Amino acid sequence: MSLNELLENEHKIYVDVTVEHHADGRIIPLAFTWEDGTRYKINKVLDMRLAASLKAGGTGLRYTVKVGATQTYMWLEEDKDVLRWFMEKK
Repeated sequence: MSLNELLENEHKIYVDVTVEHHADGRIIPLAFTWEDGTRYKINKVLDMRLAASLKAGGTGLRYTVKVGATQTYMWLEEDKDVLRWFMEKK
């Protein structure tokens, strides 16, 4: 899949994420900014595991997070030494 195809995926959105890096190597997301510019605080990380996004395509470290009362997923993917965060569009 080409970079243009990745960027044009109607189910995938790349997001800016504020993270906390720990000395033991853990990367914990604290907040993300949606495509409309709205910033959402992550209340809690419930789970982290390697997983694929069946809706948007792509794999990576999938974080199950709590934003307010809503549970959602976000992925940290690595492609050619570039780390990027993505989420599925509803």
